[in-house]
Amino acid sequence: MAVPVHQLRAYVAHLRHAGTRHSVHSPFVYDLVERALRRTADPPSFPDVEALRKALQRDPRTISVEDHGAGSHRFNGTGRRVADIARTAVKPRRQAEMLHRIVRWAGPKTLLELGTSLGLTTLYLARGPASAHVVTIEGSPEIHAIAKHNFAQIGQANITPLLGNFRDQLPKVLASIDQLDFVFIDGHHAQEPTLAYFEQCLTKAHDDTVLVLDDIHWSPGMEEAWRAVQAHPRVTVTVDLFKFGLVFLRKEQQREHFVLRY
Repeated sequence: MAVPVHQLRAYVAHLRHAGTRHSVHSPFVYDLVERALRRTADPPSFPDVEALRKALQRDPRTISVEDHGAGSHRFNGTGRRVADIARTAVKPRRQAEMLHRIVRWAGPKTLLELGTSLGLTTLYLARGPASAHVVTIEGSPEIHAIAKHNFAQIGQANITPLLGNFRDQLPKVLASIDQLDFVFIDGHHAQEPTLAYFEQCLTKAHDDTVLVLDDIHWSPGMEEAWRAVQAHPRVTVTVDLFKFGLVFLRKEQQREHFVLRY
């Protein structure tokens, strides 16, 4: 299926305005670029996860998918092949590796992911610091079951997968933890719910919390949500990577917004 016109226009605009590390004058953001955003000589290598990805891309099963978000640009209806989900609705390896590097750079202990999907990105998040624990929420029962099986198959013990919609599960998760160190909001790509989840997560966020919003240019509504996040009084630094928006709350940082090409 063709890429929506809005996303094509947004990507062209992003390329027009995006800089590289040479345009970054903030030591904090420069360190992020050097240690997390750029591909290094020692990139993460998880052959077991990538073997699982290949197996899922060949999986012929058709499952029923409950979509609690803004829908899909690629699929209609509720019946979807696992192989199609693995090929088109799961973060590709390059993006998953970048998320892993950001987690490794940030060094969080408590991570929250809104939108497990098949669990491949979750596995990359979970292989950051050895002490990290990932709580991930998925709203579709059959996808949740596959993700749980994948975690068990890989033997990744520091993941707690939860089934349910974000509206119900997020307050329960927040009530059960002292603080959030890292948040990846990857689901329900619509303006109002995205902002609602962001605000809720801020209640357990601290000065060093890193929040990552997925698909900030997915639709005009998501771009409005991104602008609202940038304008939030607790937000000091944001980084627009087109696919991801990185959000920092560090009070000691000068308020700046970066658009980078990585």
